[in-house]
Amino acid sequence: MKIALVGATGLVGSVMLKVLEERNFPVTELLPVASEKSVGKEIEFKGKKYKVVSMTDAIAQKPAIALFSAGGGTSLEWAPKFAEVGTTVIDNSSAWRMDPTKKLVVPEINAHVLSKDDKIIANPNCSTIQMVLALNPLHKKYGIKRIVVSTYQSVTGTGLKAVKQLMQERKNELVKQLQNEKVIPVGEDLAGEIDMAYPYPIDLNVLPHIDVFLENGYTKEEMKMVNETKKIMGDNTIRVTATTVRIPVMGGHSESVNVEFAKDFDLAEVRTILENAPGVIVKDDVKNLQYPMPLLDAHNRDEVFVGRIRRDESQPNTLNMWIVADNLRKGAATNAVQIAECLANNKLV
Repeated sequence: MKIALVGATGLVGSVMLKVLEERNFPVTELLPVASEKSVGKEIEFKGKKYKVVSMTDAIAQKPAIALFSAGGGTSLEWAPKFAEVGTTVIDNSSAWRMDPTKKLVVPEINAHVLSKDDKIIANPNCSTIQMVLALNPLHKKYGIKRIVVSTYQSVTGTGLKAVKQLMQERKNELVKQLQNEKVIPVGEDLAGEIDMAYPYPIDLNVLPHIDVFLENGYTKEEMKMVNETKKIMGDNTIRVTATTVRIPVMGGHSESVNVEFAKDFDLAEVRTILENAPGVIVKDDVKNLQYPMPLLDAHNRDEVFVGRIRRDESQPNTLNMWIVADNLRKGAATNAVQIAECLANNKLV
């Protein structure tokens, strides 16, 4: 199984390598691919060093699967070229998600839609994946009418530059504090200039702005959640409204979800359904202050954690819940590798 990993030197690419190794995916040959400036650099996989190659070199070697995590523009340009030589592309960008000719897959929900003819498969948005994984089994039982979701998303969702901005801001604040306390001399240039990934500071701040704003006043990230949810769950009647927010957090994304069902529900039954859902862990014991958190629960885990499960007392048939997951793993890398496993296990590549 010859595998190309496009974007191998990026944040998600590095996690994909880790997940491929952890899950013992049957890689017989790895082709790490990155931008021209990274060609020739070495990465390590399963104790062996591999040199980064160019797109054209990787295509010439006709890999069975290409895992893409290099941005929408790169995917639009290069994914079809891999597909032309028979490679199945699993793309982590937004480029192909809403293309009606492409499958948008969360394996626990809709792996059955995959076929040998699918040469470009879309990996959903990170915040959508964790929400639908928790909501789909409840939709099957009670029928979802409407979802209201507010997200609390980690800087890791933006990438390495955003992580560096947060850490540099934090360092600069510490330098200023130490100078004010005369621990280090005032005037010493120890902080350094910050390379901004965001239009405003992120440390000690909240940005109600992820991706670009659209004409309807929503951001592209918010509309991704609206449209992708319907496509993955195969139900265009579900109404979804989202507010997506960036916060100075590591470890994963969190979501406050309010969901209205067509039928009434029993809270104990809801918990049982979620406990039995593949890929979901219920952590919900408020008497003992047990609820999911990104850093302490989701970080470096593949599961989606659900807590704060409670009835919305303001209207009938409505549930509140808190959903947390590592956006780099189940929200990106792990879901892509799981799609690759479905293709391999079912001899679709």
